[in-house]
Amino acid sequence: MTKIKICGIKSLADVECLNTYKPDYTGFVFWPHSHRYLTLDEAWRLREKLDSDILSAGVYVDEDMDKVIEAARRNIINVIQLHGKEDNEYIKKVKDITGLPVIKAIKIEGENSLENCDKLDADYILFDSGMGSGKTFDWQSLKVSINKPYFIAGGINAENVENAIDIFSPYGVDLSSSVETDKVKDPEKIRQVIQAVRQKG
Repeated sequence: MTKIKICGIKSLADVECLNTYKPDYTGFVFWPHSHRYLTLDEAWRLREKLDSDILSAGVYVDEDMDKVIEAARRNIINVIQLHGKEDNEYIKKVKDITGLPVIKAIKIEGENSLENCDKLDADYILFDSGMGSGKTFDWQSLKVSINKPYFIAGGINAENVENAIDIFSPYGVDLSSSVETDKVKDPEKIRQVIQAVRQKG
């Protein structure tokens, strides 16, 4: 069964929606330049209300490691998701200190060499067209052959998610702006995409 991650939740209404439709993961965005940005205390309040079966990822871009460690220490996050230029040394160190798995995002731009993905100490890879861009990349041009579980992100919605699963057979799909209306999470869009993935199996 393909895993589902609904990223960038911001409110208790978002939490209630996820508790109803039960994705496998959600994401708290700790990047200050995003309109989905949360402080640690805001994320803690949401995590307290979130179904314990839903894993929460902390989304970071070249963040000071101490801030990541603090989120892990407070049990706000179950997974660390890195979208910046974090190198393998950073990945290894934050894993060793926190004991949490790491998702490393790889931005797909034109001709990409993915041969180094297996060399990263990240537990998962996330292929995306850009952080929260809501745009798909050329799925047919990406030939994925790695020995790590990976997520596909970027413009995935209820209409194209089955096609994405057929092409990639990914570990999971990651959605954010495609399940929003006017930059707010839309419960009906979330319901539709989760239903599509669950029916796909």
